[in-house]
Amino acid sequence: METISIDTLWVLVAAVLVMLMQAGFAMVESGFTRGKNSINILMKNLIDFSMGSLIFFIIGYTLMFGTDVGGLFGKPVLFLNDDGVDGITNKASLIFQTVFAATAATIVSGAVAERTKFSSYIVFTVFITALIYPIAGHWIWGGGWLSTLSTPFHDFAGSTVVHSVGAWIGLAGAIVLGPRIGKYGKDGSVKAIPGHNLTIGALGVFILWFGWFGFNGGSQLAIAGEANAVAVSSIFLNTNLSAAAGALAATALTWIRYKKPGLSLSLNGALAGLVAITAGCDIVTPGASIIIGLIAGVALVFSVEFFDKFLKVDDPVGAISVHGVNGALGTILVGFFAVDGGLFHGGGASLLVSQLLGVGAVAAWSLGLGFLLFIGIKKTMGLRVSPTEEHVGLDISEHGESAYN
Repeated sequence: METISIDTLWVLVAAVLVMLMQAGFAMVESGFTRGKNSINILMKNLIDFSMGSLIFFIIGYTLMFGTDVGGLFGKPVLFLNDDGVDGITNKASLIFQTVFAATAATIVSGAVAERTKFSSYIVFTVFITALIYPIAGHWIWGGGWLSTLSTPFHDFAGSTVVHSVGAWIGLAGAIVLGPRIGKYGKDGSVKAIPGHNLTIGALGVFILWFGWFGFNGGSQLAIAGEANAVAVSSIFLNTNLSAAAGALAATALTWIRYKKPGLSLSLNGALAGLVAITAGCDIVTPGASIIIGLIAGVALVFSVEFFDKFLKVDDPVGAISVHGVNGALGTILVGFFAVDGGLFHGGGASLLVSQLLGVGAVAAWSLGLGFLLFIGIKKTMGLRVSPTEEHVGLDISEHGESAYN
């Protein structure tokens, strides 16, 4: 019983750390966008956590972790109220997984910022936390088909389950919405729309970095005993090393490529390192964590440029590159660097194949459902604010108040 108490307490503390990440996301998204949309950003982060918490409690959790149905989804049970214990209390598991679901939903917010109707945002938040995220999560964490492959797909804390799911839905939304007014010239030239407060953005990144120790470390779901203590300590170390390497790689590359070390890309480089290590933080070495972070930081810079300049996808905060590209990349790199089964550790290609399959399947599911969802909303209730409302700013046009008075 003492072990259950200690492990449950650890998971609950980790859940609180992950919940704090919601504040980090709010600050990053607000700081990286224009001041006239700050209240809208903050409201979306408040409502997606609040709505997501209720929806995930009502149906999402059991759809993700309920009794497996054909490897595709869990058997739904409405309004779960389970005082059982399975290593930790079931309610501790519910609250820990709830804050993960909220993270997946809030990633979408950044990709579609500054031009989305608030009412429409609420609707797609419901669908994300009730359907898209739980089913993808079941495939990997709930006993679904990806977890039962001959070499099971490995995503320890959610590079793919949480981050890529949210980002691929965000990509679908950004494409259906189209770019912000003034983002691209008639000749296709890219026009920068700077964020209004990188100080707030930087504080948000540090809060996210802090909360990520709970995100990854808490995913051990235990801390009592020598083996768990060693595992959690290793996860903390790997998480921090990858984030630091990601920040340095992005800083160095921007310095070389653009002649100045830019803050916004450096901050996103740290987040890219955090996202990338999340899949394999339990089964890679510290040295590999640094390499993964370096790769992520470099990939982040080129990915932002690719989406912005070549695909003309307007992602105001870089969410697609941070969470989607590096979520997929970090998951695939597990197939190379895992000490148990990785290609570089004599494990052959079977784990790498499983990782590629899982990344592709989740991307197809999230993008496909994301497009259906956003197109459906666009054709029914409307998805985008009017040009006048966008010019005025969503704070005034959608909420009737200003963040700065």
